[in-house]
Amino acid sequence: MTVAEIQVNDAHGWADIPEAVLSATEPVILRGLVATWPCVSQQKQDPNAALSMLTDRYSGRPVSTFLGEANIKGRFFYNEALTGFNFLQLEARLDDVITKLKEHRGDTDAPAIYVGSTNLDAWLPGFRAQNDLPLAALDPIASLWIGNKTRVAPHFDLPQNIACCVMGRRRFTLFPPEQIENLYIGPLDLTPAGQPISLVDFNDIDIQRFPKAKTALQHAVIANLEPGDALLVPSMWWHQVEALDDINILVNYWWSTVPEYLGAPGDALLHAMLSIRALPKTQRDAWRRFFDYYIFEADELTHQHIPEGALGRLGAMDEARAKRARALLLNQLKR
Repeated sequence: MTVAEIQVNDAHGWADIPEAVLSATEPVILRGLVATWPCVSQQKQDPNAALSMLTDRYSGRPVSTFLGEANIKGRFFYNEALTGFNFLQLEARLDDVITKLKEHRGDTDAPAIYVGSTNLDAWLPGFRAQNDLPLAALDPIASLWIGNKTRVAPHFDLPQNIACCVMGRRRFTLFPPEQIENLYIGPLDLTPAGQPISLVDFNDIDIQRFPKAKTALQHAVIANLEPGDALLVPSMWWHQVEALDDINILVNYWWSTVPEYLGAPGDALLHAMLSIRALPKTQRDAWRRFFDYYIFEADELTHQHIPEGALGRLGAMDEARAKRARALLLNQLKR
């Protein structure tokens, strides 16, 4: 599959981006979107400009850091038994992490170093004053990702995501949600960073163990980003992320147009595992039809035969109804 691209004009910047991109359901590369950010543009004169901006604004709070030995070749993953990981997770100062990255620049046998999903406003106050996207209306979470040559296994995120390449090159390998059956998803209880991941190394596929992975790769989109480029990663798309240079910085924005009071879909999946998965097949099939009728294919015809005043939980799920539904669930789960 090919990935859509938009070339951003330096003079217009964000104004070049169609409004529909924010709700895109397929990946879109935004070439040069953040090329005028000082942390990107000043690297032409000073290769360490972006690093200096981070250390100058660092609040001093420890950051969660992944550290792996050189023999993992930058791939943060499980151990052989899937009972633990091939890296250590520790708390460190961001400026110390940056010092280590500089020390190992050019080292062909460097340890794998990675700091992910660090809130910009809390850890780097003031950074967004000059390096930001005009997304205030969406109230996004803006985060920093920094490390050396590292690779994160395919995973998905529920929110929409714009990933901005600040320093170093990035490669995203993205898979549409319907490829889940070909991705060989790992444990749900033990995950490297919160979300379940694919067990397939798409840089070196073990065809004997993961034969359907070739099909997933045939449906993949590969996006190569240079500093200044950005990528719209749609909600629920699986994506493997590779940092290709000795030091790499990425800033991303996550947002959702769905109110927080509606809860997390993953909670519903867990509840379904508890209450539906072990039922006889005929009952599971019946419940599949219930879910299609009330959830996946629901429209105005689903309950038009019921008077408005009698809809109850079938009505539009506002905050009050959500609270009542959550209270009902909590009471039922306490049995």
